[in-house]
Amino acid sequence: MFAIIKTGGKQYRAEAGAKLRVEKLEANPGETVEFDALMLGGEKTVWGTPTVPGAKVVAEVLGQGKGKKVIVAKFKAKIHYRRKKGHRQPYTEILVKEIRA
Repeated sequence: MFAIIKTGGKQYRAEAGAKLRVEKLEANPGETVEFDALMLGGEKTVWGTPTVPGAKVVAEVLGQGKGKKVIVAKFKAKIHYRRKKGHRQPYTEILVKEIRA
C-alpha cells in the first residue's frame, strides 16, 4: 500500500519504511509528524477530494540538513556585469512508519 502526500508545495509517494527528503519542517529529530493522504493506492485506489477522509501518513523525523550547493550566475555581455551566488536548500529527512486508512 502507498499514499500520496503533499508538503512544502510538493507531492511525494510514501510507503511504509521509506525514507523521504521533504521541504524543511519545524520538527526536531525523533518527533512524529502526520500528513493527510491525497490518494491511497494498492489493490484498490482511493482518490481524495482533496484528501481521503480518515487517511493519515505517520512519519518520524530523522534529521535536518541542506542539499548540494546550486550556483546561480548572471552575465551580460560587453558591460562587465557578472554576479555569482550559491544556494543550499534546507530539507527534513523523514522515515514513513505507517499509513492509516
